[in-house]
Amino acid sequence: MNPIDPSKWGPGRRNLWLLIQFRWIAVGGQLATIAAVDRMLGIRLPLVPLLLAPIALMAINFVSLPLLRRKGAVTNEVITGALLLDVAALAWQLHFTGGLANPFASLFLLHVVLGAMLLKPWSSWAIVGAAGLGLIAAAIDPVPLAIPERYHSPFNLYLTGSLICFALIAILLVLFVTRISRNLRDRDAALAASRQRAAEEDHIVRMGLLASGAAHELGTPLASVSVILGDWQRMPRLSGDADLAQDIIDMQAEIARCKTILSGILMSAGEARGEAPEFTTMRTFLDGIVAEWRASRAPAEVDYSDQFGPDVAIVSDPALRQVIGNVIDNAAEVSPAWIGITAARAGDALVLEVADKGPGFAPEMLGGFGQPYRSTKGRPGGGLGLFLLVNVLRKLGGGAVAYNRVAGGALVRITLPLDAIARPG
Repeated sequence: MNPIDPSKWGPGRRNLWLLIQFRWIAVGGQLATIAAVDRMLGIRLPLVPLLLAPIALMAINFVSLPLLRRKGAVTNEVITGALLLDVAALAWQLHFTGGLANPFASLFLLHVVLGAMLLKPWSSWAIVGAAGLGLIAAAIDPVPLAIPERYHSPFNLYLTGSLICFALIAILLVLFVTRISRNLRDRDAALAASRQRAAEEDHIVRMGLLASGAAHELGTPLASVSVILGDWQRMPRLSGDADLAQDIIDMQAEIARCKTILSGILMSAGEARGEAPEFTTMRTFLDGIVAEWRASRAPAEVDYSDQFGPDVAIVSDPALRQVIGNVIDNAAEVSPAWIGITAARAGDALVLEVADKGPGFAPEMLGGFGQPYRSTKGRPGGGLGLFLLVNVLRKLGGGAVAYNRVAGGALVRITLPLDAIARPG
């Protein structure tokens, strides 16, 4: 069974976890109180009906645990039902321990406060109504406590119980209100992050529209230049010059590369994706990126280490290919003599590391890694490559982090779940 990790939960699931903890404290307190009153104070209690309440609360906790592990959200109605059961259990115990004469009747206030903080307004009022009904039920023909004659003043016992109840309510309110406040702060932080993510995705959409439009516009002049170069290649004056002929061949190769890049932009924008999906394997996909990069922009040394293990079938993602290429480009730009690329597998995820021997990332770059227009290159549009990397990976359920290497230089680690690009069927 997977361990419980509240840091990854939404507010509803965290609130249910809070109630489960509250209920365990209530069970422990009830058992301790029953033992102290019955055994230490000598006040005989109806143990069978009283012990039914903590047993029922423990059963509710065990039933609630699967709700924490399921994928669906924990609704307001679920938490309302849980609190109503807690109110009913307290009313049951008060009925068999003197009713309203029991100083612990004030514990209903805990349920009212928790309901006001955790639930929607109508549910909060439902808890208030249930607490009121619980008090009325406890007052109707309660089972009186058989107080021994040695306690000459039962009122002193009531005062002592009231002080204990006050201290208990105060401690629990501080504990749980601070926890609830922290949950609310976490929720606000998650909402702020969600808004920031939405703004970034809107920025990406606008960039994609601009890139798609530019790709369409650039297609025509590139075709014209390709035709002109073809005419030059057939001219005797130019074809007879070996240096010029080689330059024309190189220019045509670069134009072909530009056309490939533009086709990739259009495919990433959704204009070609789905028409001819490219089925391949992870090793072929990575080998192709490294081979293509070596052929066109290789530095003196590319140290590629394949530690991925058994190959898996995937669907090639042009956007992913492009952003990985951007990371390699950035590494080669600051470290033209050497870059290191390592592909490994961690569980069901690809871990791809790109290292260099450059100056490394500045502290402010590490703090804002993946934010747009944060770059040390000092030119317009800098930082968009890492911004696109982070957002493409986030769309696929992965992520990227950057470090400065102890030996010098920087390292960008890409983590990508294999399920995100796995070949269907």
